[in-house]
Amino acid sequence: MSKLPLEHRFLDLSDYGRYFGKSIANSLKETSFTPIDVTIWFIISGLLAIVFILLELYWGAAFFLIFKSILDAADGELARVKKTPSHTGRYLDSIADIILNIFIFTALWYSSQASFISCFLGFLAIQLQGTLYNYYYVILRNNLNGDTTSRVFEIDCPIAMKGEKQKNVNLLFRIYKVLYGVFDKTIYRLDPTAAKSKRFPKLLMTGVSTFGLGFQLFVISAMLVLGFKEFIFSFFLWYSILIFVFIGIRKLL
Repeated sequence: MSKLPLEHRFLDLSDYGRYFGKSIANSLKETSFTPIDVTIWFIISGLLAIVFILLELYWGAAFFLIFKSILDAADGELARVKKTPSHTGRYLDSIADIILNIFIFTALWYSSQASFISCFLGFLAIQLQGTLYNYYYVILRNNLNGDTTSRVFEIDCPIAMKGEKQKNVNLLFRIYKVLYGVFDKTIYRLDPTAAKSKRFPKLLMTGVSTFGLGFQLFVISAMLVLGFKEFIFSFFLWYSILIFVFIGIRKLL
């Protein structure tokens, strides 16, 4: 099951792991493995990538960063094929992503000559980029009656779904708000009318998909193996200029 109806799907450059993620999900459909189990696997993959960065074994780091992206797609796909969506899995996935991003950027800073300020600004840049991508994508999915596990506005804690505990949802929601709240508010203030828009052209969404975490991890992987580690932070800082370009295009359309 896709997140969007067939006629509205666009080329998502951040979602290259979806094909393999679907294969993994289908192979686990009749097993006892849960989407949260797969989320734990991608956390382990991310941690292994961090270890390889610190060891300066960049091909290994690249492999586990890409593998993380595949597993990141697989947990959602498994929830769909098993028909077991959950707020617990949705928030745990997002919380794991941002914490791993912190560790990945810290490892890059520790193993390079870059300043901590550039590392911190680079981290803020990728989070704002990813927030814009998710903001537009979730609005599009809700407009088209696609997958609605994620909400456009995370204001109040949702009611637990069948099979999950409300106290777990409450806890993860609070953690999510602490980690993502400032990024969500920043992007909303930059483009507050997006939620009312019915038009998100495929070409625009393909461009914005370069802000997705999968594409970001692919860029980091490529820069590591090509010997451009020192330029990773500055790349994402400069690439953030496109936030204003994409928002401007969206408003014009």
